[in-house]
This record gives sequence, C-alpha cells and structure tokens, in this order.
Amino acid sequence: MRATGIIIASVASTTLIALAAAAVLIASGTYDFGADTPHTAFVTKLIGFARERSIEVRAAGVKVPPLSSPAMIREGAEHYDAMCVSCHLAPGMRENEMRPGMNPKPPVLASVPPGSPAEQFWIIKHGLKMTAMPAWGTTHSDEEIWNMVAFLQKLPGMPAQRYRMLTQDAHAHHGQMEE
Repeated sequence: MRATGIIIASVASTTLIALAAAAVLIASGTYDFGADTPHTAFVTKLIGFARERSIEVRAAGVKVPPLSSPAMIREGAEHYDAMCVSCHLAPGMRENEMRPGMNPKPPVLASVPPGSPAEQFWIIKHGLKMTAMPAWGTTHSDEEIWNMVAFLQKLPGMPAQRYRMLTQDAHAHHGQMEE
C-alpha cells in the first residue's frame, strides 16, 4: 500500500513539474511560433501523431460512396484547380512563392499515393487547424467534397497534359451547368 502511494505521488509530482515547465515556456514566449522557423523534431512528431490520430478517429465512420464517375472526377478537378493548386500544386507545376513560407508545407498531392477517401473527405470538409487547410464544408456541399475526393484518388502520378485536359473539360462542363 505504501509503495502504491509513493508511485502515485511521484507520478503526480512529475506531472506537476512538467506542467509548470510548459507554463513557463508558454508564458515567457520562448517557443517561436514564426512560420519561418520549423518546430523542434519532438514537437513535429507530437503534432503529426495527434493530427493523424484525430483524422483516423473522426473519419472512421465516414461512408465512402462510389468515386469512379467521370462526372465526379471532372467536377472535382474543377474545384481542385480553382481552390487547391496554390498550396498543393498541380501536375507539372513548379514551386510557387507562397509554399516556401508555409509551415507545415502542404503535400504535393500529385506526388504522393492516394490517401484514404474517408480521411480525405474529412480533411477537406473540416480543414486542419494550424496548417492553413480551410474547412471547405462551410462553403461546399458533401457532394462537391466527394467530387474532390474522387479527383484526388486519380491525381497521384497524373501527367500534366492529362491534368490540363481534365481541368479544361471541367471548366467547360461547369460553365455549361451555369448557363
């Protein structure tokens, strides 16, 4: 019984010391939140782990519809071209002025394997805090977001010429719908 009390007291005092150290670090302004200064390796790993777990947990209940419709992919391409290329680039697009100053730097989605559709939907709909990723669900319907996900499933490895054809067709298609 005495050993258990000592363990509990040790854990409690260690926790209090860690919280006090964190409070001093925060209150003193010591930690640099400038976007041009990277996080420490520990903070980067901690934030990355917390972000990935949060997304996995929240996307677990998302029901993925069929995503192979050419119309969905075209519409998703139109939205991506209008809203996403500044941060995530397009196939064949070079680095721009904005991306080097972003921390964390957004992934170049044409260069990474396709992600989980449920997770992509959740990220697009709800955004990600402290990443500049907006919550597009405040201005776009679930259907529009699923169209973007359908396109993202096709984007990795897409040749620049195919992307241009797809986005030109998407612009024409979108323009016809509004007439």
